[in-house]
Amino acid sequence: MWLAALVSNVGSFMQMVGAQWLLVRGPHAALMVSLVQTVDMIPDLLFGVVGGVVADIFDRRRLLIAAQAALTVTGVVLTVLTLTNHLGPALLLTLTFVLGFGSVFTNPAYQSIIPDLVPREQIAGASALGSISVNIARAAGPALAGLVIARAGVGAVFALNTATFLVFGVVVLMWHPAHTSVPQLPERFTSAIVAGARYVRHSPVVRRILLRATLFLVPGSALWALLPLVASARLGLGAGGYGLMLTALGGGAIAGAFLLPRLTTRVSNNALVVGASVVYAAVLATTGLVRNPTLSFILLVPAGVAWMAVLSTMNTEVQLFLPAWVRARGLSIYLTVFFGAQAFGSLLWGLVADPLGVVPTFLAAALLMAAGAATIRIWPLIDTAKMDRRVSAWPEPHLVVDADGDAGPVVVQVTYTIAPESERAFLDAMVLVRQSRLRTGASQWGIFRDGERPHLFVELFVVSSWDEHLRQHSNRQTGTDQAFIDAAEAFSNPPPQTSHLISAGSESW
Repeated sequence: MWLAALVSNVGSFMQMVGAQWLLVRGPHAALMVSLVQTVDMIPDLLFGVVGGVVADIFDRRRLLIAAQAALTVTGVVLTVLTLTNHLGPALLLTLTFVLGFGSVFTNPAYQSIIPDLVPREQIAGASALGSISVNIARAAGPALAGLVIARAGVGAVFALNTATFLVFGVVVLMWHPAHTSVPQLPERFTSAIVAGARYVRHSPVVRRILLRATLFLVPGSALWALLPLVASARLGLGAGGYGLMLTALGGGAIAGAFLLPRLTTRVSNNALVVGASVVYAAVLATTGLVRNPTLSFILLVPAGVAWMAVLSTMNTEVQLFLPAWVRARGLSIYLTVFFGAQAFGSLLWGLVADPLGVVPTFLAAALLMAAGAATIRIWPLIDTAKMDRRVSAWPEPHLVVDADGDAGPVVVQVTYTIAPESERAFLDAMVLVRQSRLRTGASQWGIFRDGERPHLFVELFVVSSWDEHLRQHSNRQTGTDQAFIDAAEAFSNPPPQTSHLISAGSESW
């Protein structure tokens, strides 16, 4: 599976270089070249969550096969139009958008099957291996594209990329996982989108990862978006030279993958992010000024190391933190930010570079990168090393009335008996309980004091249906969630009492 993804990634980077090279000598080259990366990533920005929802509620293997089939057809159309000289800039960008749309369904499904392929203790290694795959492709793909363009033209590049879609689809077709990825209580599409968004909204860990990724990617995208102009306009290089520059970047990223395990044992994730951001900013500030190709190649290597260090750290953290039931949705939101920040950054730096030039644009990006790194004291990554991410089953309630799965909304009432001296500590503990309830399915939550019996506190939370509440019980709660609940319940003497109120009709709500 890793080899198939590597082949597909190589094809994708070849495709990007081929599309950019078709536009590099046309009118408004800075804007048009940067738009290639933008239109490729916009689908992930607009529809990424949709792909995550589909991957969580349907069989991921079949989804991957269908996506590769659609990409193969699109690649054939793009190749034929290029070889017959019927491909204008507008049509090229349109078909690039369609190819980008394929990643909406491919990326979340592929990322979310990694825990099905390796045990949990190897997820960090598998994540790094996935990053190595991308960066080997980033190193090899552009270089291969440059050679193919020089010898056979851009159409041949598009044809090879189409073949990689077919290869990946065949390998997935041959893979037969031991367990199906279809959940026992499948969710409806709309409610699944809401549940995924609600999980991220009430997860401080994921929100912080998304913020740190954005602060790095927006300025960092300037290098990738405008490197073709540096190669052609400032260094006088052809397609092969541009490919070698991307090879230097990708080679640095591969080296970073091997350095990362040593770095993470010596420094914290936050220190690693700051150090890598400073290195990347320094490369941004100097790349536009350098006119020597050899020196430019050398400078790009540490930028690749820094890129790998930051993004592999983010990817590993989000993979380890997300529970299985919402993994594809959480990853799709992460990928939406990942691609969206790059798409926005590419467009931003293209608009800036068109009137001002490459050098001022790179200097502005370097300053923005340094400013983002300085915010680490305000918004650091949250340490998750001691969090238990295993599923912690919650005993299902036994009702004396029949409840249809769609019956709802359901109001869960938990009554606590709290001594006066423990009230403040109890309410502090309930802050974490609130986040847990909302992450796992509650749409509303509140803690109330009984007006007649002040030692009684009542927790109320609303869940949209009985099936949704059963999902909370069966597979949505982690060991960390259970620890939050246990800590709050420990203040109650006697133990808290729980009751379930099921809507008796529309008039009752």
